[in-house]
Amino acid sequence: MNDELLQAVQAGQAETDPKFKALKAASSALTAASRLAAQEKLDALPMQKALAKLQQAAELVKAMGLEDAALDRATTAFGEATQAALDALAFQFARDLKESFEARGQEVEGRPPTLVVDQLVLQIDSGARKAQWFYGKEALTKPLPLSLSGIIKAYDQQRKAILERKDETPAFLADLYNAWNDLMTEKTEKAGRRPAQNRINLVETYAKLVLNRQVARFWNAPSRSTFKDYERPFFVRDLVLANDAGGTVQVDGKAYRLRLGTATKSQADSAARSVWVPSSALGGDFYGDITFE
Repeated sequence: MNDELLQAVQAGQAETDPKFKALKAASSALTAASRLAAQEKLDALPMQKALAKLQQAAELVKAMGLEDAALDRATTAFGEATQAALDALAFQFARDLKESFEARGQEVEGRPPTLVVDQLVLQIDSGARKAQWFYGKEALTKPLPLSLSGIIKAYDQQRKAILERKDETPAFLADLYNAWNDLMTEKTEKAGRRPAQNRINLVETYAKLVLNRQVARFWNAPSRSTFKDYERPFFVRDLVLANDAGGTVQVDGKAYRLRLGTATKSQADSAARSVWVPSSALGGDFYGDITFE
């Protein structure tokens, strides 16, 4: 046996095999893309899956040092066509959804991927074939399949829970003031001085309010089953209603006005440090702190 010859051949094979596999994967991906591109009506979702394989194959070819301009052009063209098909899919769903709501006497505003019904916002992810309802920046549902009946059912549930929520502004403001005042006392005792401008972080105040609302059953046996939840979207809605009502609370015969402080950029980047309070379906501001004066 000629060991030197065998080693030379094996080295050539080791060098060539990965390149061959890369080109074979690219050829297979192009064949699948070609089959989809030949259809009379482009099918967005299969194209999306085929595009992912084509892009992966193209990257592998490049990694092997096999630059292929034709493959790059094909990948780019197929990617653009896939995006156009996905956009068309979203627009068709939006048209069907709009017709369904209009049949109920409701108007749908906006265009994909963002639709507005009353004060609720629907974000459509056509690639994932999902859509999700929001109130401001707060997610009201998990991503839902693009089913007209399912999306509308979820809207009805969230409209009742959020937009038709009972207005209990006086009780909410009293609870909010107490949470803020408790934190003011705690921070003053700890630091030896009051927080600057009597401002407390809004998310921290929300958390304190939730704890203050827990009943003896929870404190006697803390658990998920005894915890009385107060979901953040409800808190945001109550803030909106309180602001619309003037945000004034009576404490020991004295009137205090709720003031929200606009969040800094770093606060706005974190849901743990700020809250988006909507002024309309898509408008609003991030707020970072709260005070009463």
